[in-house]
Amino acid sequence: MSPLPPPSEDVYDRIRLRQWSAGRARSAGIDRRDLLRLLAAGAAAVPMASVAAPAQATAARSDDGLPGVVKPLPPHLFTLRGTNAETNFAALKGTGPLTPADRFFVRNHTATPRVDRDTWKLTVWGDGLKGGPVDFGYAELRALPSVTRTAFVECAGNGRSFFASQQGQEVSGTAWTLGAIGTARWRGVRLGDVLRRAGIGRHAVDVLPRGLDAEVVTDGVNLGRVRRPVPVAKALDDVLLAYEMNGAPLPPDHGYPVRVIVPSWVGIANIKWVGDIEVSAEPLLTPWNTGLYRLFGPGYPPEGSAPLARQTLKSAFELARGASFRAHRRSVLTGRSWSGGAPVGSVEVSTDGGRHWRRARLHDAPRAGSWVRWSADWVPTRRGTTELLARATDRSGRTQPKATAHNTQGYLFDAVVRHPVTVS
Repeated sequence: MSPLPPPSEDVYDRIRLRQWSAGRARSAGIDRRDLLRLLAAGAAAVPMASVAAPAQATAARSDDGLPGVVKPLPPHLFTLRGTNAETNFAALKGTGPLTPADRFFVRNHTATPRVDRDTWKLTVWGDGLKGGPVDFGYAELRALPSVTRTAFVECAGNGRSFFASQQGQEVSGTAWTLGAIGTARWRGVRLGDVLRRAGIGRHAVDVLPRGLDAEVVTDGVNLGRVRRPVPVAKALDDVLLAYEMNGAPLPPDHGYPVRVIVPSWVGIANIKWVGDIEVSAEPLLTPWNTGLYRLFGPGYPPEGSAPLARQTLKSAFELARGASFRAHRRSVLTGRSWSGGAPVGSVEVSTDGGRHWRRARLHDAPRAGSWVRWSADWVPTRRGTTELLARATDRSGRTQPKATAHNTQGYLFDAVVRHPVTVS
């Protein structure tokens, strides 16, 4: 008899939530009481300040002054936000469909570790394997058949600040605008190929990659190293263990020597500096799919939504907020739209605060997991302030809404963003 097909991502995560609530899922690497505390904090939108425990690897420091980041972060390219660096979207203009590594946003929970690829190894282990642990060295991994995939990586909180500035709603977390995203051409090996070589069993349920960065300590609770399980069906599908970014070895801040790429999923699933992968025969829960990376608030159950998986639909102008234009002179507005679901089908632009809309020109073939560049001509005739708006519609017919349903941690903001400018 053929095995039943695996459940969909959403159905699987809801099954996992019920199993954990009933005590039938395992807390991977953290006490269950601490997970419950984190869950309560997420539901109450309690701001949580993270303090890194000492890293086993040497922490880095940027020449521009952000501890824990290797590459320079000049202010014309980045806005610094805690341990993170947000790409200024205007800096992407003219860069093509791929985000250069020097402009790719940085999302660090602690600090960028310095890892020696010659001593690095990936250990695949767990009761979801037919046998014992299996190690893969860097050279051994690179000797496997490689694949190349273009995909964006985007923080689940990208756009979070607009819950407050546009909707007047309080949320916790890093106050990103729209620059917590980057698209790259990733080269590596299929995670599925590695799991099969390690002897994954038919009884496997979850696959849990874990990073080599420092353990995260929040409000006195050690959450351990960053890790986020994915269903085995997803792990065997299109997930990549990447060792190159845009044709070059991964930079330190972006996961060197090897990172996980989970196309179209929220950024937390794309574990950097991966050091081990647990393959489990039972559901796994960590801080990053319980109190974090769920939707809490009105309209959601007390335990929150299912863990976040696919990203949502967004658009952004390649333009600084508050930019100035000259009246009666032609300008070309440029931007990008993207979706974690169906490919972007069309983009509309408004130059009068949303009263009138017109189609933008698309400059890329729409495809899943990547963005589309677009442009629209504008000859402003009225002096003063106005707001530019861009909204995308994907090929499933879904269009960016006027407002996003509130959630306490400000995830998955997908509403049309109002971009203020001045005409003189």
